[in-house]
Amino acid sequence: MPRRLTALRTLLKKEGLDGLIVPRSDEYLGEYVPACAERLAWITGFTGSAGLAVILAERAAVFSDGRYITQMDDQVDRALWDRLHITETPPRTWLSERAPPNARIGYDPRIISQQALDSLKAENITLVPVSFNPIDAIWTDRPAHPSGPAQIHPLQFAGESSETKRKMLAKELDDVGSEAAIIADTTSVAWLLNIRGTDIPCTPVVLSFAILHRSGHVDLFVDRAKITTDVRDWLGSDVNVHGPDELEKALSALKDKVVSVDPAATPVWFPQTLQAAGATIVEKADPCALPRARKNRVEQDGARAAHLRDGVAVCRFLHWLDGHAAASTELDLVDRLRAFRAEAREYREDSFDTISGAGPNGAIIHYRVTPETNRPLGPDTVYLVDSGAQYLDGTTDITRTIWTGPGEPPADIRDAFTRVLKGNLQLGCAVFPQGTPGSVLDVLARQALWQAGLDFDHGTGHGVGSYLSVHEGPQRISKVPNRVALEPGMILSNEPGYYRPGAFGIRLETLLLVTKTDVGQDGRNFRAFETLTLAPFDRCLVDPMLLGPEATDILDSYHARVLEKVGPLLPPEAAKWLMHACSPINRK
Repeated sequence: MPRRLTALRTLLKKEGLDGLIVPRSDEYLGEYVPACAERLAWITGFTGSAGLAVILAERAAVFSDGRYITQMDDQVDRALWDRLHITETPPRTWLSERAPPNARIGYDPRIISQQALDSLKAENITLVPVSFNPIDAIWTDRPAHPSGPAQIHPLQFAGESSETKRKMLAKELDDVGSEAAIIADTTSVAWLLNIRGTDIPCTPVVLSFAILHRSGHVDLFVDRAKITTDVRDWLGSDVNVHGPDELEKALSALKDKVVSVDPAATPVWFPQTLQAAGATIVEKADPCALPRARKNRVEQDGARAAHLRDGVAVCRFLHWLDGHAAASTELDLVDRLRAFRAEAREYREDSFDTISGAGPNGAIIHYRVTPETNRPLGPDTVYLVDSGAQYLDGTTDITRTIWTGPGEPPADIRDAFTRVLKGNLQLGCAVFPQGTPGSVLDVLARQALWQAGLDFDHGTGHGVGSYLSVHEGPQRISKVPNRVALEPGMILSNEPGYYRPGAFGIRLETLLLVTKTDVGQDGRNFRAFETLTLAPFDRCLVDPMLLGPEATDILDSYHARVLEKVGPLLPPEAAKWLMHACSPINRK
């Protein structure tokens, strides 16, 4: 790492730059990136999925959010880097205090959005776009770009044709006076054209950009070798396929046009190129984002089928774990859980790298086990497993926290677990007026923790795609204000937690489907949640007195539903185990 930092600083000095911004994102601003785009990890050693580095001539810093602070402390050399919480010490503040007067700070306009760039502006610095990425220039063994073929996502899973989607969005463009829209999010391109791919691990997308025109036609910019004859036929005559090298020319051809660009989801290179060509930029949210989030009936049914299938795999795993925990390591359990899921013919891959954390490793919110960190579970240990799968008909994400026994869990661990569980149950049973954003509901997941002076430093819920990204916007449940209303068809996670660094972590996650409900009066429309996830919570960690009668009834009802749905699909021994795992809570 020191040599890489030295080489980068030498190059920056040669280019007349006083520093460089290195975001985690790639050219598509995705959360998950191919190996060839892991620039932040290559220069810093930090492998989290969210972060940013700022490199100056004498100082350097890495920033990330609360999910990754512990991981960043473990991975990043403190002698070379300041390691900072991005909210408590924003990069702009650090830059203002550390950069020399009138510093020229470089950035690659192809891998940072306008919104992210604006957040870095400060009075004493000038942000300078570079014509090449300095990291790439010194990364001599950089991996090759992914080259997997695109795949057809058939109507039996998509539920709606690409033509129908394009016509709907074209009308919306016409309504706002735009003649075209830039689609830079690969999940939006995949959703719009009903295609999937293998370019990103755990996220079935094809690395590509698209321009959607008011006519409903689309220009798709992708490595042509990825488009097979079958996919070309599937796309149809209204989709024109171009190589990536034709993108700049296509943007220049939009001269004098009004073009919609999402300032948060599009690399700033796009508006800069369009403005240079004489186009008029209108800042609008990605037109695919909301309709993609509102799952249609086919996608909703697919999600239910995927979660039932996933529930069977997870229950088989939990049953197996009940008899093998003491002799297992974190890595063993990653492999075992994947093996259970892989028995389903619809399974394609995990939806993210499984978080398998025993004891103190469970307190690292986005822990990724390696051979070097692999811990045995052993007796009387808190074990956290956060995992998910990509099935052809849906994407899953579930977290369970287990006490390995054989002894009784300590009172403080039961207390924390029960408060986390109470928050999960209260949020999952929420009924709320139409138009309510997720930030209004966030307190329901935290209230029981707050009452004991506890909290967790991550969002409560993220959107989930349909055989797409496990982290999908624009909906979310978080302390951070969000104006996006929770609408029928949206799928979100419900994952409160509690983490004691160096000791243990607790997180309990289910996925929720937003539904309509008939409880509204006086003409008011209300919404509710349907819990999709089907797997029991560890009853031995529940304190019935603290949970209270109302939440206990909710838990018993949920467990009865899990037993009814999943039990008949399990082998006899696992079914017997599930019957005990789902038995009513003893309230005495």
